[in-house]
Formats: sequence, structure tokens, C-alpha cells
Amino acid sequence: MRFSVGYQLPGEDDDALVEIVADYLDHITEVYFPWADQPSGRAPLSTSHGYTDWTAQERLEADLRAFREMGIRLDLLFNANCYGGAAISRRLANQVRSVIDHLGEVVGGVDVVTTTSPFVAHTIKSHYPDIEVRASVNMRLGTVIAMQQMADLFDSYHVQRDYNRDLDHLAELKSWADSAGKRLVMLANSGCLAFCAGQSFHDNMVAHECEIDAATNVTDWIPHTCWRLMRDPTNWPMLLQSTWVRPEDLHYYESLFDVVKLATRMHARPRMVVDAYARGVYRGNLLDLLEPGLGLALAPHLLDNQRFPADWFERTSRCDRRCHTCNYCAEVLEQVTVTVG
Repeated sequence: MRFSVGYQLPGEDDDALVEIVADYLDHITEVYFPWADQPSGRAPLSTSHGYTDWTAQERLEADLRAFREMGIRLDLLFNANCYGGAAISRRLANQVRSVIDHLGEVVGGVDVVTTTSPFVAHTIKSHYPDIEVRASVNMRLGTVIAMQQMADLFDSYHVQRDYNRDLDHLAELKSWADSAGKRLVMLANSGCLAFCAGQSFHDNMVAHECEIDAATNVTDWIPHTCWRLMRDPTNWPMLLQSTWVRPEDLHYYESLFDVVKLATRMHARPRMVVDAYARGVYRGNLLDLLEPGLGLALAPHLLDNQRFPADWFERTSRCDRRCHTCNYCAEVLEQVTVTVG
């Protein structure tokens, strides 16, 4: 089991991802990245630090060449949830092909393209048969029938993260994937709520982030479901009912996934995340491992990762997900919550 890590342009005082990958080369197999000016599942790369970085493309290309020299597979993201009126256009198809062709010239090509768009998948399948086409986690493909419906377009699938703790269900997906010649990938450290009712709305906002930033918006309402809910401490058990897998429990998935995605594209401390999952242990606030972390929503409280009970994984990986009838996560929340300051 090795990791796929997300690319970000470092700030002035941050470690470059090239340095992190070099230090953990035995544990990392892929780097996933967006194109500088394209919408994706996160903020555009060129504006990810809150300002426009006109050197973003040049720096990205230099780093991609460095990853290529290390033997790291490159995973290009076209994973915006919405492409607007261009969704099935020749313009979008030409953009996708132009980026892939350019990367072929300047960094030696890409190995994987991850997308939420069946149209983008079709475009790549039609013109680049040697590139692995992977379904984004934001497609929420979590059943055999859903994967079958997309089998002509995708070679691999990020499993719907909401099923991360259902080992029997994951085993069923793995059995089908093996028989169909497909691969499965798991996202291990998502901080998103399980079965988030606001995900589609949020993902569409992210796809149109530049337009939203240019608009005069309502400021007295929180559009992000998780942040809105976390204002009420009675909702905090939802954090434990989520989809993340602790580094200590990742070994249970070795027979199911050979690639595990770590969310690091927007994380403030990507080295910490990679180190924790590479070593299989983390001593600190669990929320600090996740993206989004939501740590500020609970401050001055934190969730001590070392205080989880010994039966945590057994209980949560075999439960029936009827969280509204069960108090286990609420009880564990009391056990792991620490107040600081």
C-alpha cells in the first residue's frame, strides 16, 4: 500500500512537496495536481494562497519534472463538479487535450487523469488510450452497479468515501473490480461529514469559486454545512461518524487498496500528514490530520488521537451506520476530547 499525495505550491516558510516526496519516496507512488488556471475540486492552483501567483505554472512544471525523475506517477485533475455550459463542448475537449499534450512535451506526459466528468473521461479514452482514467471521489461511486455504469469510461475508481468504514462492502467492490480489471483507490483523511447533504452544493461552489469571489455575496449565512453544524456542540459526534481512517487503522485495508489518497492539496502541514500515515501512528489532535480539519470550530477543544478506545476500529467498521440510534461515537467523543488553554 502506497500513497497518492496532492500537490500544492509552498508558501515562503513551507516545505516544498518535492522535498516531502523525496523524504518519503518508499511510501509515495503518485502525485495528483490540477492545471494552474483550471477549476477543480479545490481552489485554483494559481490562487490557492489567496493571491494570484503568476509563476504557478512554471513552478508546477519544474516540480513535475522532479517527480518524474523520482519515478513518481503523475495524476492530472480535471475534477471540477461543474464545467457550466462548456460541459460537453469542443472547447472543453480541446482544453483537456491541449493540457495533456503540453505536459507530454514539458514533463514527459501524465500517467493518470482523475475526473468527475464522464465527458472528460470519454475525451481521454478516445485520444489517449495509454492514460489511466480514474473516477474522482466526488463522483460518489460506492456501489457495484454505479461502477458498472461507468466501466466503459474509467479504469479505476476512488471509492465513495462514505463507505470507508464498511469493510464487507469494500470487499464486495474489490471483488467486482478484480473481475472487471479495474482498480480501487481510497481517500483516507477526508474531514468531510459522512453522506454530507451539502456536498453537491459545496462542490459546485468550488467549481465557480472565481465567479463567486467576484460577486457581492450574503455574509450573514454560512454556506458550508459542516461549519454551520459545528457551531452547535450537540453535532460534534458527527465528526466521529465521518469517513476518515486513523493512521493506526490503515493496515486493515491492505488487501483492498494498493493506492491510498491523502488529502494534502490545501493542508497547512502536508509533511505531518504524510509522516503520520507512513509511520502508522499519530500523536496529536486528530482534526489536524484531516482536510478540512475543522479544528478551529472546536477550539479550545481538540480530539486526542491517542485516546481512542482499543475497540474503535472494530466497532466502527462493523456498525450498521444507523448513527441516529447509537451513542457509541458520542461516548468516544467525550473520551477523546481534551480542552487546552
